[in-house]
Amino acid sequence: MLKIGCAEIDRRTFLLSGTAALAAACIPARAQEREATQTPPRDFSAATDTLNFQFSVNGGRLRQGLLMPQGYTLAEPQDRSRGWGVEVALLLTGENSTDPGMKEAGGEVAHRLRFVGQSPLGNRGFSFEQHSEDQNLKVVSHYRAFQGVPVVRRYVEIGNMGSSPVGIEYLSSAMLQGFADPTHFDDNLKIWIAFNSWMSEGQWHCLRPSEMGFVESGRVSWSQAWAGSVGSWSTEKFLPMAVIENARLGLSWFWQIEHNGSWHWEISNESDPNNAASDVYAYLGGPDALHAQAWKNLLPGSTYRTVPVAVGCVAGGFQEAVQALTQYREQYCVPQRPARSVRCPVIFNDYMNCLWGDPTEQKELPLIDAAAAAGCEYFVIDAGWYAERNEDWSSTVGSWMPSKSRWPHGLQYVLDSIRRKHMVPGLWLEPEVAGMHSTLAQKPDNWFFMRHGKRVVKNSRLFLDFRNPLVRDHLNGVVKRLVEEYKVGYIKMDYNADTMAGTELDADSFGQGLLGHNRAVQDWLTGIRKRYPDLVIENCASGGGRMDYAMLSRTDLQSCTDQEDYRRLPAIATGSTAGVAPVQLAIWTYPKRDADPDQASFNMVTAMLCRIHQSGDLASLQPAAMKQVENGIRVYKEQIRAHIPGATPFYPLGMPDVDSAVQPISLGMRASQRTFIAVWRLSGPAQVKVKHAGHQHEILYPHDLGIQLLAAEDGFVLSFPRENMGCIVAVQS
Repeated sequence: MLKIGCAEIDRRTFLLSGTAALAAACIPARAQEREATQTPPRDFSAATDTLNFQFSVNGGRLRQGLLMPQGYTLAEPQDRSRGWGVEVALLLTGENSTDPGMKEAGGEVAHRLRFVGQSPLGNRGFSFEQHSEDQNLKVVSHYRAFQGVPVVRRYVEIGNMGSSPVGIEYLSSAMLQGFADPTHFDDNLKIWIAFNSWMSEGQWHCLRPSEMGFVESGRVSWSQAWAGSVGSWSTEKFLPMAVIENARLGLSWFWQIEHNGSWHWEISNESDPNNAASDVYAYLGGPDALHAQAWKNLLPGSTYRTVPVAVGCVAGGFQEAVQALTQYREQYCVPQRPARSVRCPVIFNDYMNCLWGDPTEQKELPLIDAAAAAGCEYFVIDAGWYAERNEDWSSTVGSWMPSKSRWPHGLQYVLDSIRRKHMVPGLWLEPEVAGMHSTLAQKPDNWFFMRHGKRVVKNSRLFLDFRNPLVRDHLNGVVKRLVEEYKVGYIKMDYNADTMAGTELDADSFGQGLLGHNRAVQDWLTGIRKRYPDLVIENCASGGGRMDYAMLSRTDLQSCTDQEDYRRLPAIATGSTAGVAPVQLAIWTYPKRDADPDQASFNMVTAMLCRIHQSGDLASLQPAAMKQVENGIRVYKEQIRAHIPGATPFYPLGMPDVDSAVQPISLGMRASQRTFIAVWRLSGPAQVKVKHAGHQHEILYPHDLGIQLLAAEDGFVLSFPRENMGCIVAVQS
């Protein structure tokens, strides 16, 4: 054990080197500041069992250096005069900020913060405390460590210890420093980002900084490489994550911003006193005033907390970074799953390429029979179950009472029919909105998002404000009725509109109102899970519009996309595995009525390395196509799904493009005992070569469509007799 001050810590999981740093933990703040003017800079490190953080205290101010994997040694030592920046970026209202974006790493106040000391937290990580004496601010950076995974989760708390309010323009959740040569970063860096538009989610691109707008100019750049989101659809344009790959150093840094609302990250450089280009930094954070209208008025005696950000570093490139993030998600983000959900049950949902939000008793009963015969274990009735036949199901959401015209024998009769077929029934909800024509729209204005004195309306929906306890009580009652009265074991929670900036009620700014609502939604979901631990909850926002780990740490599955063309789905599914743990990623398989065996099996292959979301009009499929569905589900249950929890993805043919109908696609899934590789031929050449080490490869599914596997020296070659075919290959190491 190692003792710092009065705290004992585990030497293996938390290391502080340097006697000056150790002593600093026990030096009072003001005495430490006096000492700082008389002592030279001192370097120290803070380490987990997998990561090493470099820090320096210079003139009483904390500076952050390069983050590296534990035990990693750079081939070339870093220039000590560069690569060190502020540990927290902070800009206050009225402070000088000379450049666009988060330049100068947060205005003058960030450079004036005085280092007070560090607090070890055993195997849970560590924290640093800094003070701004002129504004009477206390800033604490929290680093939570995770055993065996090269990731820490960071957030910052700021407290106003003075007597006057302080305006916060932005406050970083995390900073990265020193990961690039400040004069040659465009040659050294690759930035991996994922575009995430509706029906084309998970589209990864590898770009140079200049291709994202961050250009080497010989002086400080007035532009940034950046990504972000404004509103309640956190992943409407990008996944809230990225990978920075420095091939010269052989390292990659990565992050995911764990927030269900607005966020922003940027990569740019600071300037030195001569206005020359200086250190490259990455700013990672949640909503701020500049990008999300989220100005915060910090009152005396109050504190403010940033959104959490997971940050890590690995030796290697993009795939190594994705594997580390997947391990982190699987071990520390995915909630404790209901026993039924742990084994990856097959879920039928009646929406996609099937009922399209028009369910009735007459339509559901044959689907229930067909889904049960195919081997499905859950059956979910999607949108429209509450709307009368002459009503628009989209604009009437809110009361969540069963339609009378759709269920002549009552909704309970159909739910009981699902149970009689040994499947668990589920229902669709859109809890955070109220349709313009619903009875819920008659509630007072304080139930809803407001801007400029008017209710916010989007896509025929009003937005409920979860900060209002009456709103939460109403929805608690809805969930209670569904679970306790209707006996549903699955709720698909959808969200088909975006609040954009936020709400003005009881808030310093639109964005702060949205932040409060976002956090109230998280708390509400946490409460639902505690009350109903066996309930399976699906996260959806018109597919992947809110595919973030604030939501996915509180829900069981992620609806991946609304894409209707099955030929485009492999590219979406493959890219999305880099953003969501496979055990949570639900992929559609929806053969259409006229599907032949090739189409049906192609659909099945797309979903079989993640979570199967079966749909399509199974009751009308031709026998040959239905046989492929049944065989695919059987193989999934018997040979694949037990290996999905804990599996990490890899990409034998690289990241695909959803707009390409030619290039083949391959997704690998590596588990502790088995490895599987899915391969899809689109309209390109009949033979697809996959490089992969392994002593034996065999086609696991389908067996009967003429696909041939040939051994190759460094992998295998698949020969597909027709276009648009897919298969699963099992690998014996």
